[in-house]
Amino acid sequence: MTSPTKASAEGAGAESGGLDARVLKIAAVVVLGAIMSILDTTVVAVAQNTFQDVFDTSAASAAWTATGYTLALAAVIPLSSWAAARFGTKKVYLTSLVLFVIGSILCAFAWNIGSLVAFRMLQGAGGGMLMPVGMMILTRAAGPERVGSVMAVLGVPMLLGPIAGPILGGVLIEYVSWHWIFLINVPIGILAFLYSAWILEDDDEKTRPPFDFVGLLLLSPGLALFLYGVSSSNDAGTFIAAKVLIPMVIGAALIIAFVFHALRGKNNNPLIDLRLFKNPTLSWTVVTFSLFLIAFFGASLLFPQYFIGVRGESTLMAGLLVAPQGLGAMITMPIAGRMTDKIGPGKFVLTGIVLIAFGLGAFMFLGAGTSYWILGAALFVQGLGMGMSMMPMMSAALATLSADKVADGSTLVNVVQQTAASVGTAVISVILASNLKSVTPPTPSGLAGAFGDTFVVAVVLIVLCLVPAFFLPRKKVSVHTEIGADGEPVKAAPVMMH
Repeated sequence: MTSPTKASAEGAGAESGGLDARVLKIAAVVVLGAIMSILDTTVVAVAQNTFQDVFDTSAASAAWTATGYTLALAAVIPLSSWAAARFGTKKVYLTSLVLFVIGSILCAFAWNIGSLVAFRMLQGAGGGMLMPVGMMILTRAAGPERVGSVMAVLGVPMLLGPIAGPILGGVLIEYVSWHWIFLINVPIGILAFLYSAWILEDDDEKTRPPFDFVGLLLLSPGLALFLYGVSSSNDAGTFIAAKVLIPMVIGAALIIAFVFHALRGKNNNPLIDLRLFKNPTLSWTVVTFSLFLIAFFGASLLFPQYFIGVRGESTLMAGLLVAPQGLGAMITMPIAGRMTDKIGPGKFVLTGIVLIAFGLGAFMFLGAGTSYWILGAALFVQGLGMGMSMMPMMSAALATLSADKVADGSTLVNVVQQTAASVGTAVISVILASNLKSVTPPTPSGLAGAFGDTFVVAVVLIVLCLVPAFFLPRKKVSVHTEIGADGEPVKAAPVMMH
């Protein structure tokens, strides 16, 4: 526990909305872990052809290096809340870092595609808890009054990962070797582990909640099967193939069964507390966030494919051409995060969504020779909107939760994020493939038009976000009048700083 003097200084920081040195140090811990986890989701995308050549395998087999990682993430994320309560956030976070680094080393020394997929799944098992547990640590350290500010810090790797991943992967593969897309995690991981062990302190209290085995047997395989079916649509080119529908239906059935299990009156400790949805702010945020992420990750897939497939650019150049989006986000994200703590998320989210819609709208009119200056400006506008909307949405989901519900809220947000990202990528991929097939003969202008038609779907999804976003708070969320999981006003427990 801190001394009165230190506690007073930190309390002053909280009241002013700023982040004191202690919280910034903890934020650096979480960002290091998030960078590794998120970059590894995107960096492997540019290595698919390399894996096919090196391991003499098919495109479908190589794709499992991405799919296996995603499925492992989905399977372990639901465990985050229970594990944090049972073992403490510090121990869980450090263990996740160790698993991720070990998986990275093994990936670099894989001898065939099967071993690489297996080691990627080990990576995913470690990486799956880094984000939700990191969010718990940050939110508790800063307190509900500063959730927007800390989410802005955490949002940097979340928004820049899809942009930086292809650039980094292209540089390493082209100028070094494919092994280094995994080995680069080792020094970062060691640094993150040592820094985390030094900065983070053991939780003051750890409960011993009963483990929800039934919930685990329903939700984790349910999410994995559903996302496997969704991912399979990329290879099948449709959602109605048996290998897509069967796992999706079985997975959805298991998830629905978990919902009934979690909401049973006598179930006081479900794997994820779905009673949080009684909180209207969290409910509207989850709906908005889901639509937003489907559109965001879907569109992120289209940008590099257009630059590479239609304009003939290299992977590295395609990544650089998308960079204005990240620059725009870096400008507005810290401002929106700080102001969200003072005036609520609603105004920023609505404004951000409008900016994204305008920026994406320019891509509906793509041609084979559309000016890079126009596209760069459109991406910059999108980035401004991303920075104004994504993190305020995440802070809206957590700011009204009492301290004991932050772990469940963080886990829930990350489940939604992983699912929506996979769905968005799959839906946009299938639509793009269908549009490209209709281009005969495949001329540059025709291919560009196919991309433009696919962007229409992303724009529609973004515009639809305006409906649930309208119901987000447009005033400062008070910690003393927050809405608990039972739908009643509660007072948040004080956040103790070490």
